[in-house]
Amino acid sequence: MTEVLTFGEAMAALRAEQPLMLGGSLRLSVAGAEANVAIGLARLGHAVRWVGLTGDDEFGRLVRRTLRAEGVDVSRAVTTEEGPTGLVVFEPRVADLVRVAYFRTGSAGSRLAPVHLDAALTEGARILHLTGVTPALGPGPARAVHSAVRDAGRQGMTVCLDVNYRGKLWSREEAARVLRPLVPHVDVLVASDDELSVVAPAEAATEAARIEALLSRGVGEVVVKRGSVGADVFTAARTITRDAVAVPVRDTVGAGDAFVAGYLSGVLDGGPVELRLDRAVTAGAFAVATVGDWEGLPGHHELDLLRAEPGSTLR
Repeated sequence: MTEVLTFGEAMAALRAEQPLMLGGSLRLSVAGAEANVAIGLARLGHAVRWVGLTGDDEFGRLVRRTLRAEGVDVSRAVTTEEGPTGLVVFEPRVADLVRVAYFRTGSAGSRLAPVHLDAALTEGARILHLTGVTPALGPGPARAVHSAVRDAGRQGMTVCLDVNYRGKLWSREEAARVLRPLVPHVDVLVASDDELSVVAPAEAATEAARIEALLSRGVGEVVVKRGSVGADVFTAARTITRDAVAVPVRDTVGAGDAFVAGYLSGVLDGGPVELRLDRAVTAGAFAVATVGDWEGLPGHHELDLLRAEPGSTLR
């Protein structure tokens, strides 16, 4: 049985070695929040399915081939001639600051609709994972998100929503209008501290008030990512805090997706909240210590690697 079902847009990704205006090499890979989570979960030993649309082009073939190679089920993914596979470009600008440029308007992934999810939802999963990126792509993807959340609830799936606000895709006001109605159907809500206001009621003016409001609306666990500081999990009964794992930072892109993969892995393994949070911050540390969205994510057997002394050679 599929343990986690996720859906959204996976894109070809180009990574520059220096500012784009200077020219130079671009490394080709794939990216996409939900695809990153799917790969992270598959590496941790879980059965995960990704659903989405890719173009009938070489970028689309790269996306599907990469996901299959990483052990992700793409049997319900769709290839379409109605739009190209999306593209994202990562440009290092200064220190560890990275600029992101999207080329996804009219893409295959932006044509996602509820019908594309019907078969996968019927076949079921333990967890439905979705992000706030998908409904930002257009009316069809937004309808797909709302429909999937309702269907998942009727089937008894655990629903995980990572807010994952992207200011280049839509405004905070648009995001709030679309995402707030989802909250009563969400079991696990993941957000950075500055994203809580997007999903909490507008009248909630402080972080504490926002968390209380989300819990009162039925969310079982509010997971707050705090970057290099660590993370907290808030439930109706208690608060659990974990510091971030200290590692040399090479690339922060994809760290949030790694965090979610680690957290959901802990859920699937039946661990307490403490284990889930430990695994989440560990997976996030692997992500920031390596270049790429998902390339450095750990296998289950590697979760203890970061406990080794810096500079160790494991023989």
